[in-house]
Amino acid sequence: MRFPPRITRIGAAAAVLSALLVGGTVTATPAAAAVGSICYGDLPSQAYDTLELIEQGGPFPYTQDGSVFYNREGILPSHSSGYYHEYTVKTPGVSTRGARRIVTGEANQEDYYTSDHYASFDLIDYDC
Repeated sequence: MRFPPRITRIGAAAAVLSALLVGGTVTATPAAAAVGSICYGDLPSQAYDTLELIEQGGPFPYTQDGSVFYNREGILPSHSSGYYHEYTVKTPGVSTRGARRIVTGEANQEDYYTSDHYASFDLIDYDC
């Protein structure tokens, strides 16, 4: 099972605490404000299938699965091209790929879920 890093959350909390202690201001970047979190147990059942396929390295049901996700929306933290990859989460009753995806980050193995085709993302929290 993949576990997302805790450093990004600790880093954000430390920045807020530091700003408060020295009397500074805290500004949220659009990416930080747009990324939420979702408990692993709250994911749709099809997301578990996708995460298992990612862990196994495939085979994936769609040719686009595993392709580079370019973060053109700028919602996820900024990284170099090739850092993120996307995978389809099947949507029951839909004949196309649908809007649901898992987007993974390479270096820190973070996993994001989107149910609205990249309009918002939730970092998957494996601890709840």
